[in-house]
Amino acid sequence: MTVRIVTDSTSYIPYDLREELGIAVVSLSVSFETETFREEEIDNATFYQKMAASKRVPTSSQPTPYDFYSLFEESVRAGDPVVGIFISADMSGTCQSALTARKMVLEKYPEAVIEIVDSRSNCMELGFAVLAAARAAKASQPLEEVVRQARHVIERSRFLFVPETLEYLRKGGRIGGAAALLGAILQIRPILTVMDGKTEVFNKVRTKGRAIQAIVETFLMDVQQRGLGEVAVHHINSEAEGKKVAEMIKERLGKTVPVYSIGPVIGLHVGPGTVGVVYYTREMC
Repeated sequence: MTVRIVTDSTSYIPYDLREELGIAVVSLSVSFETETFREEEIDNATFYQKMAASKRVPTSSQPTPYDFYSLFEESVRAGDPVVGIFISADMSGTCQSALTARKMVLEKYPEAVIEIVDSRSNCMELGFAVLAAARAAKASQPLEEVVRQARHVIERSRFLFVPETLEYLRKGGRIGGAAALLGAILQIRPILTVMDGKTEVFNKVRTKGRAIQAIVETFLMDVQQRGLGEVAVHHINSEAEGKKVAEMIKERLGKTVPVYSIGPVIGLHVGPGTVGVVYYTREMC
């Protein structure tokens, strides 16, 4: 009996790690005016090209309970418990769909063991928690320890990022039009983070370059004080800039840092050109 790990597509875990650790992924979707795609079925380059050509910002949608049901049922019928770790419930209804599917499965299989964990974040802040759980599961740890490992990472993680423009946040209703206009005029760049499941402003600086420097310095200070678990650089359709940030960290820390692209569902809300650093520490942040 092996604990089965399930997550959603906004974790953006590289495919090789998914395969290595047996992580199952349920996809969210993105919709343009006349087309809808599962996030897992459209590559990032194509999506961002389509978004740039679209008159309207696309929308995203959560998986249905039935998207989870068959996956949960397959594991339960094999006698395996399930741990599902998903995007923050304050950002998406994905967790709720998973909980509904869990209820449906339990009605048919009362002995089923399905644990749902709200990561309170997204991207690799979610992904690192999934990886920790999957490594514990691969090591044949019991369900309780698998869940504990995921929560251990969640409690010690941080995601800091800076958008290229405030326009996508404005269109998504996350900031007002006046704030976006003033930010553009003054070149004010908010450093954003995820706190208690929601996107919040961590700091404000002038120019994107200073914002990136501040993110790296915050990361290095956290690592110095609390030790490093894992780290990655994220970008939204801005690979060259992401690599530069990774090189900045390597020069200071002597550690090669992976660079991961953020896909459509999160990308459409924050916008191309966004870069950030996501990590967790050994001790509590």
